[in-house]
Amino acid sequence: MFAWIAGAAGLAAAGVASYGAIAPESELFGKTLHRLADPKQLALTYDDGPNDPHTLNLLDVLAKHDVKATFFLIGKHVAARPEVARRIAAAGHAIGNHTFTHPNLVFCGEQKIRHELTDCEKVLHDTVGEHSKLFRPPFGARRPAVLRIARAMGLVPVMWTVTCYDWKVTTAERVERHAIRQIGGADIILMHDGGYTAMGADRAHTVAATERLIARYKSEGFSFVSVAG
Repeated sequence: MFAWIAGAAGLAAAGVASYGAIAPESELFGKTLHRLADPKQLALTYDDGPNDPHTLNLLDVLAKHDVKATFFLIGKHVAARPEVARRIAAAGHAIGNHTFTHPNLVFCGEQKIRHELTDCEKVLHDTVGEHSKLFRPPFGARRPAVLRIARAMGLVPVMWTVTCYDWKVTTAERVERHAIRQIGGADIILMHDGGYTAMGADRAHTVAATERLIARYKSEGFSFVSVAG
């Protein structure tokens, strides 16, 4: 009986820890920015770039609609496509740290976490100069050490409230439907302009869905902003 109770308690604790590590709105392991203050604002955020050509196509859509977004860039991709990263910065979008190689930081030692964040900060600074102090952990995965190290570096951890599931093979229509089901206002919307494993991930559906979402929610009186930090 006691063994069963102990086992059940262990499973419950593991479940709580897992929720705290990956649920985007959880603050079990520390405070994060996952929602805006203004209910009539939305923030489009893009992970895993820069990614040629889809990041460039996305920049064209954002410019067409005069929308500023937030790009969480992977350091190794910035090193491979510095000209695309500079285009993002020149367009006035916020640029944040998404680590250098996109590991799951929950399973990394503290030295590895520091190297990932520091190396990404260095390549961002060398490529685009001044940029935001925003940081998004890969996969949204974090533990207390991840948030502690990020804050010690002056970084602001950013999560999200809307998941569009655009990192897999899908369509613009499905991406849009996922977003519509979740958007209520003051949302930080997670999308992807690249893929973390390699350059060249197909994100045409993300570009098309972005244009659809901007048109829909602007017509409903929402404005789009970059994440401040």
